[in-house]
Amino acid sequence: MHTNVEQAGEALADYIDRHRKLWVISGAGVSTDSGIPDYRGVDGQWKRSPPVQHGDFMASLSVRKRYWARALVGFRALSDAPVSGAHRALAALERMGYIEQLVTQNVDRLHQRAGSQRVIDLHGRADLVSCMSCRYRMMRHAMHAEMARMNPAFAHLQAGHAPDGDADLEMDFSTFKVLDCPRCSGILKPEVVYYGDVVPAKRRHAAEEGLQRSRAVLTVGTSLMVFSGYRFCRQAHSQGLPLASLSLGVTRADALMAQRWQAPITPVLEHALHCLQGSARSARPGDPGVALVP
Repeated sequence: MHTNVEQAGEALADYIDRHRKLWVISGAGVSTDSGIPDYRGVDGQWKRSPPVQHGDFMASLSVRKRYWARALVGFRALSDAPVSGAHRALAALERMGYIEQLVTQNVDRLHQRAGSQRVIDLHGRADLVSCMSCRYRMMRHAMHAEMARMNPAFAHLQAGHAPDGDADLEMDFSTFKVLDCPRCSGILKPEVVYYGDVVPAKRRHAAEEGLQRSRAVLTVGTSLMVFSGYRFCRQAHSQGLPLASLSLGVTRADALMAQRWQAPITPVLEHALHCLQGSARSARPGDPGVALVP
């Protein structure tokens, strides 16, 4: 384990170079440098109240009122978040041929905005909503615009940002009007896997197929406390694949790891990338290498 950025970056570059065709799983720590808060601390414990449960969201109008009123304030931080250096570094590593599959537990789509192509959004995406009855779909920003029109008293409130487009807002939400499906009046829900819900089988199978094609695993910015991500580390370990982690704290899979680096994610990834780019330039004189996407 390393805490020094240069040491960790060089060791990570060596791991990546020795185990090409990586299966990478990313978590909230990759997006904290984009200004999106995370749920857990370095010890893997909750830093705030757990997110909404799927069953509660579906069963309770008051829960949905609270959720959407807070989202009307907090989602701006998610939708306007800039791509971080960690996202750009991972996209560059994919272009260099080191990453076979990137599986993200994040719902912010920042990996795609950074240029990553081989991405599976394990827990879905927050920028889409769909009807739980008729499967009507709409963009999240359109739903928010309509709810802002329906709820002018809530539209311009300010509050601290919370993970996944939530906000630290507590007030009386009873008067908030929730937009229902314009087609069938069903419940609209973000296309996100909530706690108590399950990852769609097609998505899980795609991640497993990527694991079968890969030679090693790298976990980045995730505590792996959620089983939907941890299960793949157990599967990789049972297949004899080496595993390594880069995070600021502990992970649920620490006992399975061949290497661990507890260090700042963005600078370590960027240093590892520069080491690999330097090796590529040395091997091919005159080749400018792969640049980070601005």
